[in-house]
Amino acid sequence: MTSPDQPAQPAPADTSLANRYGAKKRRFTPKATRTGIGIALAAGIGFLAWVSTSNSLSGVTYKDIGYSTTDSTVAEVDFQVTREPGNAVKCAVKALDSKFAVVGWKVVDIPPSAADGTADGGRTVAQRVTVLTESESVSGLVDSCWIPSQAQ
Repeated sequence: MTSPDQPAQPAPADTSLANRYGAKKRRFTPKATRTGIGIALAAGIGFLAWVSTSNSLSGVTYKDIGYSTTDSTVAEVDFQVTREPGNAVKCAVKALDSKFAVVGWKVVDIPPSAADGTADGGRTVAQRVTVLTESESVSGLVDSCWIPSQAQ
């Protein structure tokens, strides 16, 4: 007596990870790793040097000191500007409402001054600017300061 034919068993699935996901990725050589780290480090140092010197190259820095709101249409902004004493400077001052919208804006001219006997040689001057607003402001600050070109 013969037995009926049995269906063939499927071949077992290969459980090797290399067959399933592909061959292992190649690693960088130690020399390539050191070179890549060196390039990234040099680029980072260069970026930090550029960031730290770009602001000082303009020759003008400013610092917000405070603000006050006298009524719903006027704000006063106090700030300091540091520049070379012989340079005239322009600063844009703005007043903001509670939603950080600009409700007042003014460009202020700061004339050059003579060097004096103070600790910083007359480089820093304090300013109080009155800014007219279209609605009540809750903050006032300097947006930017620059040395105007001679053509203006």
